[in-house]
Amino acid sequence: MPRTVGIVGYGSFGGFLEKLIRRFAPAVSIKINSSRFKPDGAKFFSLEEVAQCDAVILAVPIAVFEETVQKLLPHLGAHTTIIDVATVKMHTVEILKRVAAGKKYIATHPMFGPESYDKKGGDVAGFRVVVTDSTLQAPERAVLVEFLKQCGFDVVSMTAEDHDKHLAETLFLTHFVGQTVSRGGFDRTAIDTVSFGYLMDAVESVKHDTALFKDVYRFNPFCEEVLKRFESAEGEVHALLKKDTI
Repeated sequence: MPRTVGIVGYGSFGGFLEKLIRRFAPAVSIKINSSRFKPDGAKFFSLEEVAQCDAVILAVPIAVFEETVQKLLPHLGAHTTIIDVATVKMHTVEILKRVAAGKKYIATHPMFGPESYDKKGGDVAGFRVVVTDSTLQAPERAVLVEFLKQCGFDVVSMTAEDHDKHLAETLFLTHFVGQTVSRGGFDRTAIDTVSFGYLMDAVESVKHDTALFKDVYRFNPFCEEVLKRFESAEGEVHALLKKDTI
């Protein structure tokens, strides 16, 4: 396991990663680089210093992933592992293969975030971490996977393409419905059914992630087809409601 971990990006998810590392690997030293905070030598550090850590997690928006990798590479330690945690995988894996060829990296996607973590009171049982591409040696990868499992996470291995296909039909669709319900002004009532409560749980967990929602649509090629299927199904449901009532 790494003795030092760098986090590049300190938005909601970057802060969440810091929280998880401090909980599950308290002996690990953390260095954070953020465009919003000046280096202070205690918590926040320059990109050059963060790049020298044993592992560097890229917790940046998908749209600036390649730019961040390009800036990081000249300062990367000889044995540093880049950890990709982006929500899409085909796009970021292509960048890593093209830009970071010969470097150590592992492409992952934690299928949860700070809101779902808080809703479960910090219980990570059932939370999945998807692992796609990696240049790590088999023993190194096995150590990381075993550590995640010991923390309580489920680890799933699949190709980047399969991940993005599944993601378009799950996370993206949830975000789409959540954004639609939220913008429609629908909210909890005094007589909610259990199923409506579940729906609103989903809405509340995604409605603030507008930037991520748009980035996933932009960088996951399977989202457009999901939207077409949804719109087609919506038309069928409208037709069903009108059938035999006119």
